[in-house]
Amino acid sequence: MEGFEGLLPRNKYDVDSAEKIKELDRNLILPLLSDLLIFTQDMNWPVAPSVLEILLTFPIEIVPHVHCVLSSDDDNWKWFILHFLVIKLPVESRVQFKEYLTKVAETPTQNELAEELDEIAKKILETI
Repeated sequence: MEGFEGLLPRNKYDVDSAEKIKELDRNLILPLLSDLLIFTQDMNWPVAPSVLEILLTFPIEIVPHVHCVLSSDDDNWKWFILHFLVIKLPVESRVQFKEYLTKVAETPTQNELAEELDEIAKKILETI
């Protein structure tokens, strides 16, 4: 995303940049969503809570980016995404993940079981 890279946090400790992004116009933040989502790979990172706050203000726009994460092989990131982002989205957004959540709840892989993704998937499904 040309011209906006300087707005993104420089690393997982750059909370100041994330806080500055909150002050930007929504139209400037929108193209940053995919890059911001990367900072939720581990919610223990100092920048993650601030980034999560930003992402939650884009409940419709974040859906395709979350689908990309849920299509990946990173089950640990999926755990964070489901526990900290998807479950907090409005029902209109959560329902967009129903197919994925149902698959994981009913026929989880060994890795999904190890990460307990089936449990959080069932919990989220109960809310939609």
